[in-house]
Amino acid sequence: MIRLALLRHGHTDWNRAGRIQGRSDIPLDEAARAELRSYALPAGWQQAELWSSTLMRASETAELVAGRKPRTAPELIEMNWGDWEGLHGLDLKADPGSGFRDIENWGWDYRPPGGETPAEVWDRLEPWLASLTRDSIAVCHIGIMRMILARAHGWNFIGPAPFRIKRNRLFVVEISGSGLNPLADPVRLHRRDTL
Repeated sequence: MIRLALLRHGHTDWNRAGRIQGRSDIPLDEAARAELRSYALPAGWQQAELWSSTLMRASETAELVAGRKPRTAPELIEMNWGDWEGLHGLDLKADPGSGFRDIENWGWDYRPPGGETPAEVWDRLEPWLASLTRDSIAVCHIGIMRMILARAHGWNFIGPAPFRIKRNRLFVVEISGSGLNPLADPVRLHRRDTL
């Protein structure tokens, strides 16, 4: 049995503005860098294999929190939002003709125009998950975390999600021959001044 801890990258200017980032390689903002420097991995995770998305906001988050460079995996790159990347989610939601849907109404086959479905994201993630050989941390994106946690919880993107993704927490799943299983509560990162 292998544990995988998922950590969302720190804030970017686009996050704070409500813009859809997807695969756009937007850096962390200065406030996020300062905040992340104050965190460290909790006990039991310092020696885990460290992975991140190839996007700089994820790889920099990994290095700031763990104090070492991560291995990068293209499979961990954010969901492709196609034509909607860079746009404001609230504007799309307010336009009935946009086709934008809240996550509770996606299903696995929802596709943003020119983008990627959750099922396609899962298809690229599943072989990477199967390749892990020891406890690992993946610093990635909310979309990637949603796909993995959805599978672990048996959620099909219909109705309210059985989890809420917050920053500065490790969301842990166990990987076994029978699939993915979520562990109880997210594990908070430690403040460096309390170590």
